[in-house]
Amino acid sequence: MLLQIDHHSGVPIYRQVMDQIRRQVMAGQLPEGGQLASVRDLAGRLNVNPMTISKAYALLEMEGLLERRRGIGLFVATIRKDHKRRTKTQLLEQILTKAVTTAVQFDISPDEVHELTERLFRRYGSKVGSERK
Repeated sequence: MLLQIDHHSGVPIYRQVMDQIRRQVMAGQLPEGGQLASVRDLAGRLNVNPMTISKAYALLEMEGLLERRRGIGLFVATIRKDHKRRTKTQLLEQILTKAVTTAVQFDISPDEVHELTERLFRRYGSKVGSERK
């Protein structure tokens, strides 16, 4: 699990940890059933207070993304496909909201944005973008 903390971003550290773990779970980088680093280990690696990591883990557990196995540790939960799809869509919508807001501020047309998006899908080899043609 690779996490990066930006102490100057204005985003609380527990939130940064949650967001990055959530993305890694949704992308399959943290597989279902995979064990997470202990609170103490992760706090030491990130040089943050263990309570910060504990809070992030607890909130992700309440979301249903993580599950605690008493005496063993914390693991990535099995997530229903519909829930996973919905969560991925929500995460992407947050990112696209920023992009569309920027496009509107730059006075870039929806057609130009669509063209740019298609080009980016092609550049990064997405089968999804090429299937829609």
